[in-house]
Amino acid sequence: MLSFLTEWYKNRFSDPHAITLMFIIVGIGLALYFGAGLLAPLLIALVLAFLLEWPVAQMSRLGISRTAAASIVLVAFLGLMLILMLGLAPSIWRQGVSLVADLPTMIDKGMSIAKGLSAEYPQFISAAQLDSMMEEINKMLDTQHLLDLGKQILGYSASLLVLMVYAILVPLLVFFFLKDKDQLLKGSKRFFPDNRDLARKVWLEMDQQIFNYIRGKVIEIVIVGVVSYIVFALMGLRYSALLGVLTGLSVLIPYVGATLVTLPIALVAFFQWGFSPEFGYLMLSYGVIQALDGNVLVPLLFSDAVDLHPVVIIAAVLVFGGLWGVWGVFFAIPLASLVKAVLNAWPNAESPKMTLDSE
Repeated sequence: MLSFLTEWYKNRFSDPHAITLMFIIVGIGLALYFGAGLLAPLLIALVLAFLLEWPVAQMSRLGISRTAAASIVLVAFLGLMLILMLGLAPSIWRQGVSLVADLPTMIDKGMSIAKGLSAEYPQFISAAQLDSMMEEINKMLDTQHLLDLGKQILGYSASLLVLMVYAILVPLLVFFFLKDKDQLLKGSKRFFPDNRDLARKVWLEMDQQIFNYIRGKVIEIVIVGVVSYIVFALMGLRYSALLGVLTGLSVLIPYVGATLVTLPIALVAFFQWGFSPEFGYLMLSYGVIQALDGNVLVPLLFSDAVDLHPVVIIAAVLVFGGLWGVWGVFFAIPLASLVKAVLNAWPNAESPKMTLDSE
């Protein structure tokens, strides 16, 4: 047993470049795990810088200085975000408030239907179970409970001070990341050991994949959200803007997100139309959107950037989401791709390289 472990260690950790790569990954992982809250503005800025790097690079090729290109792209991006927020946020807020106000009526209707089913099929659900369920729902909908929950949300995630800091720091960081990209990359090399050829190989593979993933994910969110909103609005579904935004954001969680957002869409459609042709047409349209997203849009946008088996992707969402919350979910696929790249690049004298490719 000891000789086996010794041989295994020699095969995989005798290369100094491999040791350097391991320390770099462990160091970055520990920094993110223990300092994710403090590093949140930096992470947001890095994501936006990856997203905006392509137009800046194209403008630089046309002879425009990188400082001017970064300024133009950042101002245009912030202007677009401001227009979207001013145009979309009020409608989503109104529909959210309306949905909360309508929840008791929707729940009463649903409980009436459930009581009818209970009387007809008592072997599946009893009246006592329905009463217990109703008590729990009433507790959840208690006004004071909702107010306390709202205060908690506001206190932890949307304080005015935090928003002001983000509004100032993030655009500044994005500007300097875009403007001084080469200098920052060159300067960061002095913090790493000289034996970093393996780390450089992994970085070169991941750099383009991360850029493709972030760009593709943003485009996917916009397309799925806009198309869903248009379909919902044309069919007369209530809360179409709110549900369209939720459908767009659901693509952040591969496979699981689409399943989760199906429930509120189906419930709103059912309480609006009941089991009618309109309900069937809406769910069919929603199914077509999800099918086109998964079978057409995702392959077009990501191509080789998501060359992972679905089981690996779901496992990555669970693991990295558990470690880093929203950021872990958003970067689950790139992080899984990083693990795959490290396993493929890691020196191994005896056994073939491990891969996580989809078959």
